[in-house]
Amino acid sequence: MVNDSEARELSGDWNIHRAGRWILQHGPKRVVIKQGEHGALLIEARRTFYVPAFPLESVFDPTGAGDAFAGGFMAYLARTRSVTEDNLRRAMVYGAAMGSYAVEQFGIRGFDGVTLERIEERVRAFQDLTHVSLAQSLA
Repeated sequence: MVNDSEARELSGDWNIHRAGRWILQHGPKRVVIKQGEHGALLIEARRTFYVPAFPLESVFDPTGAGDAFAGGFMAYLARTRSVTEDNLRRAMVYGAAMGSYAVEQFGIRGFDGVTLERIEERVRAFQDLTHVSLAQSLA
């Protein structure tokens, strides 16, 4: 797990997708690249998954958002004990939810009163925000 600046510096490539592929070529099976207000990418050999940052009307302090994302991501994987494709994607959403709490206040105050129930609510809001039904044809 790296941020976009670290991925670019490590690879020597300004393009974040190529930077992620470069990192993969050097050993890891997957790489998560945090992109701040632009969300995060999960890059694997055969696919890339993107999760946007949760949209907020007010961002007070972005310090620590990436660490909160990483903590939410890893905590979800530890809690579920699974690294399936679907679970990794869910972990990305939980990470984004935790990052959104981090930026709402100064320091750790963004986590005051955050419960599992509130996290689940934000994850559901995230799902509502990003879910598109493709059941109907475009015709």
